[in-house]
Amino acid sequence: MKVPRGRSVRLRGVGACTHAADAVSSVRMSTANANETDPVPPLVTGGARRTAKRGYEVPLVVAVSGHRDLVPGELPRIRALVRDFLIGLRDTCPDRVVAVMSALAEGADRLVAEEALALNMPLTVLLPMPAELYVKDFLTAESRAEFERLCTAGVDVFELPITPGNTAASISNPGPNRSRQYAQMGVFLCAHCHVLLALWDGKPSDQLGGTAQVVRFHHDDVMPGYTPQAASSRLVLTDDESDLVYHIVCSRDRLDGAPAEGLQPLEVAWFTTDEKQPRVREMPARHRQVFARTNEFSRDAVANAAAIEDDKYPLLTPEQAAVMPPGLRDIDQVFCAADVLAIHYQKRVLLALRATHVCVWLTGVAYLSYTDLSADRFLLFLLLALMLVASGVNIVARRGDWHRKYLDYRTLAEGLRVQFYWAAAGVTSGTVSKFAHDNFLQMQDPDLGWIRNVMRVAGTECDVVPNRDPEGVRFTIREWIGDAKGGQLGYYSRKGGERVRKHQDTQKLGRFGLWGSAFTLLVLLFIGAGVPESVRIPLVFGMGFVLLGIGVRQSYAQGMAESELIKQYEFMHRIFHNARRRIDAAADDRERRRILKLLGDAALEEHAEWILMHRERSIDQKEIVKLS
Repeated sequence: MKVPRGRSVRLRGVGACTHAADAVSSVRMSTANANETDPVPPLVTGGARRTAKRGYEVPLVVAVSGHRDLVPGELPRIRALVRDFLIGLRDTCPDRVVAVMSALAEGADRLVAEEALALNMPLTVLLPMPAELYVKDFLTAESRAEFERLCTAGVDVFELPITPGNTAASISNPGPNRSRQYAQMGVFLCAHCHVLLALWDGKPSDQLGGTAQVVRFHHDDVMPGYTPQAASSRLVLTDDESDLVYHIVCSRDRLDGAPAEGLQPLEVAWFTTDEKQPRVREMPARHRQVFARTNEFSRDAVANAAAIEDDKYPLLTPEQAAVMPPGLRDIDQVFCAADVLAIHYQKRVLLALRATHVCVWLTGVAYLSYTDLSADRFLLFLLLALMLVASGVNIVARRGDWHRKYLDYRTLAEGLRVQFYWAAAGVTSGTVSKFAHDNFLQMQDPDLGWIRNVMRVAGTECDVVPNRDPEGVRFTIREWIGDAKGGQLGYYSRKGGERVRKHQDTQKLGRFGLWGSAFTLLVLLFIGAGVPESVRIPLVFGMGFVLLGIGVRQSYAQGMAESELIKQYEFMHRIFHNARRRIDAAADDRERRRILKLLGDAALEEHAEWILMHRERSIDQKEIVKLS
């Protein structure tokens, strides 16, 4: 098998097996685009191609790490346990695609791949090095033929690049250099999966890139001999969603092959970094919550696929997609779903806020009318009806989780925007173990980990090999930063101006009410006795009417965080302006990428602050009481 090197690729060999084809048609495409496929370039012995346009389901990716020398007598039971695990995930997450990512090494990798294909689950193959070098691991013709067959059955085949400092010659034979390729693969698997399935004896090991070290990296963000100490992020100090391991305990076919002390062959457990209960039979609650939120987004995306297709504003035009890395289309696809859904729920939130505030204002007007103008029973019924309508709108909004979904989906869309443009420009974290999603929402509510869960699969292909085409940098500067007429610079300038004008209108209304009320009070204070009742009552009613309107308008402005958004837009405009100025003065693309990295970090941090700020302004019953 020959694979183009130095980039991420999607491979399908000639005569792909029906399992993979069925999986693609049944779980990778939405009904809205099930018949659309991308152009297929000519095939050699294996060819780079994209099998089908992706649907809006969010894959639930299971990465595999395990021993090659499994005990033959345990294999039937291990297969059954793997099959039960995969079926259990599929049943638990019916709105998602359960997919398996495997390196297809002999033993555990191939066993899990075969079970996934038997269940019509998509298989992604991740090769730790160029295929012609990797097959040297397989000593028999039968093993190589099996590897070829499984590669052909895979939906995607990604080939990781040769690690820095290595060459094709230096990794051709077993040794530390070759082991670094497996370490790179283990890190990539952990960073781009939702569950690490470990067929492991449970024993620690210093074998670089071995299963024990992969499990340790998944838990602690550390792989001695490969990841620098400085690479560990703050996530290791938080309740993180990315430490989930499903451990099937197995023996090894060697003299010291019994499992670690305290473990029994063929027992299973969810294995996390939890201090009190690291091994449990049921998935831990914090991970279930993250899965539930990801499932919810996937369900909303699939249910609204037609609307997304109609209303989306892609980051990539068809003409641009033809010349940019193909993996960008995956990020763009998820971005479009998140963006359209965020707008959808934002409209509902605005409708609920406006309806609630209008009802409260009308309630106040009805109350003033009853007390000052006419004690008509109809006004009491109207009061009750308006209060019920306001409460009903509030209940519907809370039960539909409109506000949370709007905030979460908008935050996801903005995170994907940064991830997309970083990938287009070839911006990397600068460390061997960190990717774009690792920079987002690290120290916020653990429930927001589901956003990273989506990002970690959206950017899989782009993360295989960074884009080094200079056109990617120019594209990112032009489309992301932009200028006064377009890009984020144009957006923040335009939106900031709109917010300033609305805020000024609110302030003008407040000043009008203040001076009008002061005038009315002076009239009543000095000449009230001489004012006929036919004039005094409407005057008092009018003052209350105006003050009520001002109070409701200011409450609405507070609920919309108008003043805070002005500051945010001004800040974002300033950092994009400064980034553009520095990029224009930069001497080379390396410096431009460094500035783009800093810009993205600042944008991600600001988006994290944005969601926390707006969470405090949720639609709830207390707001109704406060307004009343």
